[in-house]
Amino acid sequence: MGLTPIQNVKARAFRAGRQFNQNVQKYWLRFVLLGIAVYLVHEKDLAIDLQLSNIPAAALQLGEIAQAPVTASARPASLRLPPPETVPEEEESRPATPALPTNYDNQPVNVSNLANSYSNLSNSQKGLPGSEDAALRAEKRRKQLQYVKRFAKVARSEMEKYGIPASITLAQGLLESNVGESKLATRNKNHFGIKCFSRSCKKGHCSNYTDDSHKDFFRIFKSSWESYRAHSLLLKNSGRYSSLFQLSRKDYRGWAYGLTRAGYATDKQYGQKLINLIEDLGLHEYD
Repeated sequence: MGLTPIQNVKARAFRAGRQFNQNVQKYWLRFVLLGIAVYLVHEKDLAIDLQLSNIPAAALQLGEIAQAPVTASARPASLRLPPPETVPEEEESRPATPALPTNYDNQPVNVSNLANSYSNLSNSQKGLPGSEDAALRAEKRRKQLQYVKRFAKVARSEMEKYGIPASITLAQGLLESNVGESKLATRNKNHFGIKCFSRSCKKGHCSNYTDDSHKDFFRIFKSSWESYRAHSLLLKNSGRYSSLFQLSRKDYRGWAYGLTRAGYATDKQYGQKLINLIEDLGLHEYD
């Protein structure tokens, strides 16, 4: 006896269900693994999307530029880096240039064996324009007066014996010895810049210093007093200064300019500087 249509549909549905169950039982592990794989892929895509959403647009654009092939003609001008700038040295890192000694015209002299730096004369005494710091000027004056006090008695004694104004002797000593602080005064006890012109000096008679040239030789004395006596004898016994002794001992100006004309020093303003010292410190009172 044949099946009715309804029975036929049920039979087919039964067979299909049984076949599905058989397939599930047979391939269930594959279905599980496939589901896990689909899940993992889905989660990875989601993470990538989230990370990309946090990257600034400018960074993405740079990344696109880096990936794109760049040719010489297509390279944007904005990508060309400027040349490195030269950074100047800081002023504070430069070592300070030490002050150089000066000559009688207050010009710097770069020598290590300078006979006299004239550093203890004020600008006005040198006849130079410009004022100095009050404290510095006062310190220079203190040293000058101290020198005068030390040698005033000797200068007056030489005046009585040889007729040379004490004011001239003191002014020359102040100037030529830098108030007793020059190398020539401290090492040679030479307060008047007395040179040696002998070609056959004995050992210890003179030594070399830089003055008008780097080959000048100056007398060495045993004491400052011996230097003062040598100064008196130089003026008294040399014919080039004989006309000075025709002047009054009170005529310190005549003596100062006469020493310049006679060539005691190469400085053309030598006489005026002596006068400046005499009048500034009142040295004419010792005449």
